[in-house]
Amino acid sequence: MTLFVTKRDGSQVPFDTEKFNRVAMYGTEGIDGVSASAIAMKVHISAKNGIKTTDIHSLMVKAAADLISVNSPNYSRVAAKLNIGLIRKEAFGGYDYPNLLEHIQRNVDRKKYDKELLTKYTSKEINELGDYLNPERDDLFGYAATVQLRGKYLVQNRVTGELYEAPQHVYILSAMCFFQNWNKDTRLQMVKDFYDATSTFKLSLPTPIMAGLRTPTRQFSSCVVMEAGDSLPSIYTTASAIVSYVSQRAGIGLGFGAIRALGSEIRGGEANHTGVIPFLKYFQAAVKSCSQGGVRGGAATAFYPLWHRETQNLLVLKNNRGVEENRVRHMDYGVMINGLLYKRLTESKNISLFSPNDVPGMYDAFFSDQAEFARLYEAAEADESIKRISVPAVELFSSIMQERASTGRIYIANVDHMNTHGAFNPAVAPVRQSNLCMEIALPTKPLEYMDDPNGEISLCTLSAFNLGAIESLDELEHLSFLLVSALDALLDYQKYPVKAAENSTKNRRSLGVGVTNLAYYLAKNGFKYSDTAGDQFVHDTFEAFQYYLLKASNRLAKEFGECSLFNETRYANGELPIGHYRKQLDKAAVGVTEPLKMDWEALRADIKAYGLRNSTVSALMPCETSSQITNSTNGIEPPRGPMSVKMSKEGTVRMIVPEFERLKDQYEYLWQMGSNKGYLTKVAIMQKFVDQSISANTNYDPEIYPNGRVPMDELLRDLLMAYSMGVKTLYYHNTRDRSGEEDERETPMAPVGDDCGDACKI
Repeated sequence: MTLFVTKRDGSQVPFDTEKFNRVAMYGTEGIDGVSASAIAMKVHISAKNGIKTTDIHSLMVKAAADLISVNSPNYSRVAAKLNIGLIRKEAFGGYDYPNLLEHIQRNVDRKKYDKELLTKYTSKEINELGDYLNPERDDLFGYAATVQLRGKYLVQNRVTGELYEAPQHVYILSAMCFFQNWNKDTRLQMVKDFYDATSTFKLSLPTPIMAGLRTPTRQFSSCVVMEAGDSLPSIYTTASAIVSYVSQRAGIGLGFGAIRALGSEIRGGEANHTGVIPFLKYFQAAVKSCSQGGVRGGAATAFYPLWHRETQNLLVLKNNRGVEENRVRHMDYGVMINGLLYKRLTESKNISLFSPNDVPGMYDAFFSDQAEFARLYEAAEADESIKRISVPAVELFSSIMQERASTGRIYIANVDHMNTHGAFNPAVAPVRQSNLCMEIALPTKPLEYMDDPNGEISLCTLSAFNLGAIESLDELEHLSFLLVSALDALLDYQKYPVKAAENSTKNRRSLGVGVTNLAYYLAKNGFKYSDTAGDQFVHDTFEAFQYYLLKASNRLAKEFGECSLFNETRYANGELPIGHYRKQLDKAAVGVTEPLKMDWEALRADIKAYGLRNSTVSALMPCETSSQITNSTNGIEPPRGPMSVKMSKEGTVRMIVPEFERLKDQYEYLWQMGSNKGYLTKVAIMQKFVDQSISANTNYDPEIYPNGRVPMDELLRDLLMAYSMGVKTLYYHNTRDRSGEEDERETPMAPVGDDCGDACKI
């Protein structure tokens, strides 16, 4: 039976088989292990009489995507190639990229592009960059990348779906925005080099930058870190700041541990304090007050110290038991712990829980001075006049791990490591919390009012190296300079809804560069997560990683000056991460047998002489969305299997690990590791060099244990092991449920839809 298709003018004509076959052959040309006829057959089965001609191409894309499997991974390239063709056709009315200058002018007139692109660059410069743009790099994308580009990153009308650009525009125009104020003698080369690095996936950019840079939007910070003080004005101001940044699609890290406990005296006993929970409900309402298209609310992780008097109630806030009055379920929680509290666990002693206002100075000392905290804490325990709750440490820690296991979302922040092995001098700029995804370690101060000059909100400005695309560690030197230069320029380019965030960002100029594709990087070099053989390899990689990032920041400081609050960093005293990491790591990481490879003493001298442009340079974040763009495995995480299923607005998208056919015996998947020991050891090795923190997960398969349950002893051992090696933070707790779908699904539980994907994940 002849199939009729509907043209744009509404008329119906017989299906053009010859034209269809040409497109199918184009999509499969030069790609091994695929068949144009297999795609054609699936399209013919799906096509209905009267189908629109514009839908035929979409059916071809879907047909190729449905054929992606571990046995035929190259259909990802076919689906991507066909989808790119569709994207170009929608954006330009044809397959060829338009003249870059005319393209920019057209989109500036539409108010889709920043008009400064035309004022900062001459027509001659834009034409030169247009000639440099390489459309063939669109062929590097996998199918998952094209879906994300179409859905999230390409500038478009979000209501009608009309596209205004194609993928290479994202990279060339972003590079132009980064370096528009650079010296005119060098900036075009910087733009070209940055374009090359991003369009060939050596560098991975976060969602806010890829989606927003080049448009009139100028807020690119992925995550915002703030804290509330113990006063009503501070609490109200914090809620207002949350709304300001949630409306900009940023994720929130919220410290609330200074708020006094339930029953505390107010105004000398005039009233009893209502406790923390009512204020957490207030913060939760602020977090959820703004949404993307009315569909998804914001996301936040809220932090408190383990010794807070309300801890036993706070620990259960997220679980499904109880009633709404005693639960605040729509935020995640970070429990802040230090060595004294761990020692109580190992010595089978009790932990005393206090209200912060009852022991003046103790909350501040918890972060800034561990010896002073211990003195104040033990003195408070000896003072019978101070109200407290005494709980066996093993009971309290077991509660933490039980809630962490059952919800997956009770996170751990080892605040002493965050300060003793951090970038900042804790006596003057203590780190008092982390962020939404547990990789940021920056100072904060509560605001008493919105323009409070003494308040501080910290912003995360993120990006990552794609380790799988780097052939030699020597490449990191130039890539680091490109990335640090670009992100540093962004700090002056972007806008700030809250003054306390602008002051902090421009004075500290903190950056958080991470990595992605570690699983592929290990596999192609013959190493696994669980072995010790790869420890030295990881050590060498992250030594070079941090060294070259610091060298780049030092180079910028020589040219543009050090950041104005450089004196509040440990770097200003000549202290480097290699000198203050937790030395117990040296005994635990038995695979690290060789000395440091980089010239740290020369770098130390340069830093002391010229400073650093940035207070911090590194933070290892999740890379869930950007890993799809760069055809990579997610961040530092082992994949759950050779094929993962990603969620998108278009439905599920299949993605195969890089070079699966060649490396299928080299990959180590999540549930093959057996225990967390090898993984956590490698995280600790990375943490030796990283000056902020690492978004690291723990993972458990109940069926490998007796009775199908993970023993509490195992959970506590892993927690203590991580602390003993200097791990600063722990993010998700993943438990295998043995469903085939769960083993394939790469994305761990993401806060409220995938808001974290638009927040501090990149």
